[in-house]
Amino acid sequence: MSDKLLAPELTADAPRLLDRVRSRIRVKHYSLRTETAYVGWIRRFIVFHAKRHPTEMGKPEVEAFLSNLATQRNVSASTQTQALSALLFLYKEVLACELPWLDEVVRAKKPMRLPTVLTQDDTGRLLVQVSDPEMKLIVGLLYGSGMRLLEALRLRVKDVDLSRHEIVVRDGKGGKDRVTVIPTRLVESLRAKLAWRKALHEADLAAGRGEVWLPDALAAKYPNAPRQFGWQYVFAATGYSVDPRSGAVRRHHVDEKRVQRAVRTAAERAGIVKPVSPHTLRHCFATHLLEGGYDIRTVQELLGHSDVKTTMIYTHVLNRGGRGVRSPLDQM
Repeated sequence: MSDKLLAPELTADAPRLLDRVRSRIRVKHYSLRTETAYVGWIRRFIVFHAKRHPTEMGKPEVEAFLSNLATQRNVSASTQTQALSALLFLYKEVLACELPWLDEVVRAKKPMRLPTVLTQDDTGRLLVQVSDPEMKLIVGLLYGSGMRLLEALRLRVKDVDLSRHEIVVRDGKGGKDRVTVIPTRLVESLRAKLAWRKALHEADLAAGRGEVWLPDALAAKYPNAPRQFGWQYVFAATGYSVDPRSGAVRRHHVDEKRVQRAVRTAAERAGIVKPVSPHTLRHCFATHLLEGGYDIRTVQELLGHSDVKTTMIYTHVLNRGGRGVRSPLDQM
């Protein structure tokens, strides 16, 4: 059987292909980031093959595109995998084509790399160097709770329980919910932040605004929810922005680039030479808990890992000096 795809010809009045991709992504409730990435890869794939329609291409064209990414553009294995996922979505979800040959496409093997982890002293020096109060609270929460950056920025008021020192992380990686801890040192700062946030929300309502984006058509199911305080982002943007999908003008959450810059600047001020990003603080959270004697299953639940093998990578970081071996030079 030919590697070429067998699919009905597109009629002249059929929707444009990329518009169909966007529509299908939204039906599947994928995030805006995923939509942007998938549409970008599909566009590059088509342009790479001189704007031929995907129904005219098959396994050789997909492999040629992926090989070019690795050999000419030197992309990482994870980036190449994302490109393949975009093409899989195009053929299976949008064009509804049978792809018996896709099982034979060689997938890039992602190298195993140990995460960058700071000592507790270095982490403390980094936190001290964050000057902006809101950034200090966010960065402290990343380290103190183990949340991913976007999990923290998308945190809703209703999911913060100060009395129980708990945060419910909604729709985390893999679409899972989990519970993590609020550091005692941040409780009063969070309390003050929520009071400030409530005043801001009341001012938005008085100005005829106050609506927030809700996922998975919840706004249609609960019409009043977008204006309720509990659904608002804890870390709100200073101004309004336009939703790129609906065109609605709302107050979104803090831009992640602000947090990334704050962490990078703080690391420079603290004299830390290791590459540091907001996600490094999640690695530090896990490693320092294990160093403190906490059970790996507890750490797994707090991080939201499906498989304990993912959490086990932090035990490699704990093994100092090559699995704890004492160098023969030190025995002389």
